[in-house]
This record gives sequence, C-alpha cells and structure tokens, in this order.
Amino acid sequence: MKISDIVKYRIDRFKKGYVFTFDDFSIPVDKISALKKVLSRLVESGKIARLSKGKYYKPKEGIAGFLKPDEYQVVKDLLEEDGKLIGYMTGIISYNKLGLTSQISNTIQVGTNLEKKSIKRGMYNIRFIRQRNTLNKGNIYLLQILDSIRFIKRIPDTTTNDSCKIIMNIIKNLSVEEKEYLCKLVMKYNPATRALLGAIFELLKCETYAASIYKSLRASTTFNLNISENILKNNKKWRIL
Repeated sequence: MKISDIVKYRIDRFKKGYVFTFDDFSIPVDKISALKKVLSRLVESGKIARLSKGKYYKPKEGIAGFLKPDEYQVVKDLLEEDGKLIGYMTGIISYNKLGLTSQISNTIQVGTNLEKKSIKRGMYNIRFIRQRNTLNKGNIYLLQILDSIRFIKRIPDTTTNDSCKIIMNIIKNLSVEEKEYLCKLVMKYNPATRALLGAIFELLKCETYAASIYKSLRASTTFNLNISENILKNNKKWRIL
C-alpha cells in the first residue's frame, strides 16, 4: 500500500478535532520524508490543518469555517507520557470549570513538576507553572482549586471577593477525605495560599486543618489579597488584607 493511501486511511478514522503527529502513523523512518509531503498536500487541500510544526488536526467545520481544536488536544502530549501523568490543565480553563469566570483565552496553563519555558502552538500560548506536589489522577481537581486560590487576584472578569465566595462554597462541598487531602497538598504552596485556605477551613468549622495550616505560617507575614472582612470574617487573624 502506498504511503498516501496509508495516511488517508488513518486520517479517515481520526475523530474531528483530533491532533496527531508523525507518530500516529506506522511509517518506517526512511519514509518520513514522504509522509511529510503527503501531509503537506492534505493541508493545502483543506482536508487537515497544521497546528504547529509536526502537529496536525482534522478540523471541525463551524458557521464561520474551520474550528480550532479544543485545548486538551493541543496539550495532551504535555499531560501524559508513556501512560504516566506529567502535567494537568489549570489557569483560565480550570477557572471556567470551577465557575470562577466565563472568560476564555488563547493561553493554556499547564501545571508540571518541572521548570519549563513557555511555548506556542498555532494560536495558543502555552505557559507552565511549577507544581511541587506529586501528580496523580486523584489530586488534579484539588490542585486546580489550590491554583485558583494561589492566583485569586489574576482570575479575569471578577473580583477577589466574588472568587473567594465561590471557592469557599466549592471547598464546603468537598468530602472529608478531599478536605484532608487538600490540607496536605497546600503545604507545598506559598504562604498566601496556605493562609487563605486556612481561613476558609476555619470558617467552615474544619478547625483541625485550619490549626495545622496556621502553624506553618510566620507570625509577622501579611497577605494582600484584597478580600474584605464581609467575605472573610477572620481575615485579621490570618493577616489577610
């Protein structure tokens, strides 16, 4: 079977919006050059679109033309490697998921245990934040909550007061096990994140977790988070301004 036939056969079976690379084709190394030429012709014909160097996708059609692939497809290779979790989506994407903002962005933020420089893929800017906790599928949601606390002043199209109220309600509805795990995970976050979570735990009558976090903070440190006493009634104790 010709390389062009193999490629077309494979692409026909991809779902629309699926991002693929050369690795998705069972092509010998000495045939990669031919594979690139076939893919270039398919891009020119409009059957597929190029996301960035070496990355393509089978586009969905919308009213105004081709739709861009969803964010997960754009960064999926940065989230998992050989079946191992190496990153998770955070930032505005998770703020949307948590109900903290309705804004969308062409910037995708990825949490990872390694220091990485920002990269660009097509219309997307991909930025990385350092996550000091070990990643597993059971803690991603909790890490996204902690990231929203950490970057509460950067959540777009809202106020820190409104964000704090929503986050407090999210934490209130966590299970006892999830709250306990959240308390463990936050110990690897910066002091301001620990202080705000501790204050929230105290207001939710989770005194054991609050006391544990309080002990981890320096007595002289204050945290300028722009959260009023009407929202966080114990902000003075936790030195949150």
